[in-house]
Amino acid sequence: MTSTTHRNNFPKLHNAAWPGVVGKGGEGNDQPIPLDTMLDLTAAAEVDGRKFDGVDLFLFDPHVSIDATDQDLEDLAKRVRARDLVIGSVVAPVWPPTGGGSAAGEPAEVKAFLDQVRKGCQIASKLRQMGVRPHGVVRIDSAMSPADWAKDPEGNQARIADTFKAAADIAEEYDERLAAEGEICWGGMHSWRWMVDLLERVGRPERLGFQADMAHTLLYLMGYNAPADALLEDGYDWKDVTKKQEALKKLTHALRPWTIDFHVAQNDGTVHGTGSHDKTGRHCLPDAPGGKLDIAWDAGYWLRDEHGNLLHTIRHICWDGCMFPNSVMTQAGTWNKILGSMLAVQDAHGWKE
Repeated sequence: MTSTTHRNNFPKLHNAAWPGVVGKGGEGNDQPIPLDTMLDLTAAAEVDGRKFDGVDLFLFDPHVSIDATDQDLEDLAKRVRARDLVIGSVVAPVWPPTGGGSAAGEPAEVKAFLDQVRKGCQIASKLRQMGVRPHGVVRIDSAMSPADWAKDPEGNQARIADTFKAAADIAEEYDERLAAEGEICWGGMHSWRWMVDLLERVGRPERLGFQADMAHTLLYLMGYNAPADALLEDGYDWKDVTKKQEALKKLTHALRPWTIDFHVAQNDGTVHGTGSHDKTGRHCLPDAPGGKLDIAWDAGYWLRDEHGNLLHTIRHICWDGCMFPNSVMTQAGTWNKILGSMLAVQDAHGWKE
């Protein structure tokens, strides 16, 4: 059935598969959700005759091995296509627990970081050549805690920038683009000012850009892990929508020119972490009580320029339900609700090709 209600078909609508892996083993001891189950849940969602267009993936077991063979990737492509989906952005496992290392660490750690970036770019490139990945980036971050970063801010920032420059060189070899995720739990990326500083130090916008997640960037406004950079005062009254909008305008003015990947999300103004994942912006369901974002409206600060014109720079948007409990993730209604919110963003800030 073709929808006549929703006329735009860009940016494409993707669901992230990695919430089936990230943060598991924490509260409730939730076990990883298999990739095929995540694909099935994504493919089954439907609102007004519209469905998800694709998935974004974490290149780590048990979903997709960073050491996947060509045959493994052919099988992955077949499984995705069988559900009428495509693949978009992929996450390189650059953290020490997943085989990587700190971007500001010792030479061996930096080498491990860059080795994972290379493997991630190789996989992304191969999936593109197979025709199953029409758009998307390779996501990275600093793989360093804000506490470790704070021991030597200038030195660590310079080291991260040097590592990211080397990563950008690798991405160029494979004609890929890297997106650094702005999240308060990663040193040197834990505040919007330091995030901009890092992107400017690298200075390779054609190869390294910014990934904005609405749940995480809301915490940038609040100054979590970086009180000096808060754009909303302590004790801010969330009923004062005008102040939030002004803060979002300032934030997006600084980061939107670098933004090449975008996550639609809801956040209630708190942090959360499960399993081995440090506390970061809490992802909530679109209609969660206490949600601080007007999802469709606030997405426009990222998807339109300062004059309200559509940018057309983001080819797909993704919902990241990171650290949702399995009891929520395995309900069909969860994904219909999420898809409905994604469609509202596409309706408000999309276009037709």
